[in-house]
Amino acid sequence: MNRYINLPLEQVGGTIYELCKDQHGCRYLQKQLENRDPDQVHMIWMETNPHVVELMIDPFGNYLCQKLLEYCNDDERTVLIQNAAKDMVRIALNQHGTRALQKMIEFVTTPVHVSLIIEALRHQVVELIQDLNGNHVIQKCLNKLGPTDSEFIFTAVGQHCIEVGTHRHGCCVLQRCIDHASGSQKVWLISQITEHALHLVQDPFGNYVVQYIIDLNEPSFTEPLAQRFFGKIGMLSRHKFSSNVVEKCLRCASEESKDQMVSELLVPGEMERLLKDSFGNYVVQTALEHSPQPMKQQLVEAIRPMLPGIRGTPYGRRLGAKIQQHDSQSNNNSGQTTPAEPSQAQIALNGNQGRAMSNQSILSPGVYTNGLNGARAQMAYPNPANLTLPGPQNAPPQPPRMNSYQTYPGAGRGQGNGDGAFF
Repeated sequence: MNRYINLPLEQVGGTIYELCKDQHGCRYLQKQLENRDPDQVHMIWMETNPHVVELMIDPFGNYLCQKLLEYCNDDERTVLIQNAAKDMVRIALNQHGTRALQKMIEFVTTPVHVSLIIEALRHQVVELIQDLNGNHVIQKCLNKLGPTDSEFIFTAVGQHCIEVGTHRHGCCVLQRCIDHASGSQKVWLISQITEHALHLVQDPFGNYVVQYIIDLNEPSFTEPLAQRFFGKIGMLSRHKFSSNVVEKCLRCASEESKDQMVSELLVPGEMERLLKDSFGNYVVQTALEHSPQPMKQQLVEAIRPMLPGIRGTPYGRRLGAKIQQHDSQSNNNSGQTTPAEPSQAQIALNGNQGRAMSNQSILSPGVYTNGLNGARAQMAYPNPANLTLPGPQNAPPQPPRMNSYQTYPGAGRGQGNGDGAFF
């Protein structure tokens, strides 16, 4: 680096392209750009713009490209985007190129810039979303381009919502699409997801997308979703992933929908299967907590005869405590009551007692607390804001946990700018 100290830029004219791919030479050129001298910026631009694709995917050159995009003028930036457009998807999929391309999108300033980027990416949106590097480029487009210019993304994910929603990166991008879509775009996108909700809720990633919609707390979205599950509540309640969605519907849906769902739990033989199931028993607990009063009474009477057979299990003790609390609150002193267990005084009787909250850790795939040894872990969403790109020598991310999933796999590998790029 010493040989570049106080070296005038004019003395390296004709060798700037080679310097871009050298660690010390790249730093020297970045320093020159930071002087904000238009003549020096133009000199560097002149020798690099024909090689922008190669430089954007270079371990050192990508940093020079990022600086150049920041300091060049609109006309120079237009040429850089035009030269990169023919290979923009390849750049987006590259671990170095994705950073430079995100910077390019960040600094778009004219309708010409926007149209060039849209045309370059529009035919491979799904491929980009499913890629570790490419999904950050799509998220950057959502953040920068606005709902109208992002229409090409909404159209692609809506038409391929199963393919996108059941993917480890795609489920996060689909949630961001819901956030960024305008009113009519959001309605159409959610209608596409609702149409395929039965498939999505049984998927380790797709179920998060459905839960995300329910958490919008908009009845016009929640009720059609809940109705898609009618007739299959018992089956979905015994499934590892969809049981979480059933619980969320029992918490958030209308009373009419809750009544319909609970009535399916009361079908002869179904309650016994659910109470013995490692996932279904949590649905019963949630139903007991959130169902309307008439249905709650029916639940209590359906569960009461089965308590002796499950009283030795953690969830059996919790159900016993809930029923005892219900009996106490309804002053049902004349009917059959459940004897208190010695340990019931230790049991918290609140809405979250059935699930242990865990918003920070990421558990290994396949390790699932099934209720036999403790409470079910709280299901949390993948957080796309925590997505970061791995460094060149890092291992690929592990699949996400389905039940303790606040920090997305990959977070902490390096210092990011909040949406995946390192600057």
